Amino acid sequence: MPKPRFTGVITALVTPFHEDGSLDLAAYRALVREQLAAGVDGLVPCGTTGESVTLSQDEHRAVVTACRDEARGMVPVIAGAGANDTKKAVYNQRAMHELGVDATLHVTPYYNKPTQEGLYRHFRAVAEAAPTPVILYNVPGRTGVDLLPETVARLAADCPTIVGVKEATGSVARAQDVLNRVAVIHGGEGRDDFAVLSGDDGLILGLLAVGGHGVISVISHLCCKELSQMFKAFRDGKHAEAQALAKRISPLAQILFFRTSPMPVKTAVAWRGLIKKTFRLPLCSLDDGEEAQLKKMLMAEGWLS
Repeated sequence: MPKPRFTGVITALVTPFHEDGSLDLAAYRALVREQLAAGVDGLVPCGTTGESVTLSQDEHRAVVTACRDEARGMVPVIAGAGANDTKKAVYNQRAMHELGVDATLHVTPYYNKPTQEGLYRHFRAVAEAAPTPVILYNVPGRTGVDLLPETVARLAADCPTIVGVKEATGSVARAQDVLNRVAVIHGGEGRDDFAVLSGDDGLILGLLAVGGHGVISVISHLCCKELSQMFKAFRDGKHAEAQALAKRISPLAQILFFRTSPMPVKTAVAWRGLIKKTFRLPLCSLDDGEEAQLKKMLMAEGWLS
């Protein structure tokens, strides 16, 4: 049976802007190159971390194209394509298919608060719109709706191009429930190609321990190399080494979320000289006190000199 294609450390990239708010694609390409050099296993352009809801359709395409071209097939590119209007999500799925990405990431429709049947129909319509593989994204803390494990399993059973889920419920038990349910679909045959990915940077090792497959990460902007080493150590059965790396990395999962993401991580990346500290409203820069607090925390843990 095929194994999941989308595994390991997958970085949800920030989107750099010039000081006037326009896209900084040169900085974006440099960011992709840095991630590749650090051993990343996949890249997500235009997700939540990439401020995708503030991008025009043309900008969305430009960012995804830059990521695809810079990655040069070395790692999968999983383009953010979600929307809370099914017609728009279907359009995005087709548009990303035309760009030749490896997969798309579709968040649950936010604000509308659909039922589980509505979620099922939404994602099935997306999956049937174009053959590019789809990864579901469940983040009820942001969307106001929870994609339940039974609905994930139903979609996995009925839609072969739905190949995974990013679970950001903050619960390893939830991820394990999804894994268990997907394992018994199709009369008990399950789907070995279906990936369950952590959407919570603080739960990566716990998810791997119950059979998960990786993480779509924010903190990997600062610690991609260490995260990749942790994943490899766990995969190779070197659990003590994996735990030691997790202990080193884990403070970032609190530090980089002390304010709404991606505000802290984008600020930290800017301090390293890769991008500018520019956001698009309604997100805005941290104030002086918040920046000082962030800098103090990063320096204390050795992630900023």
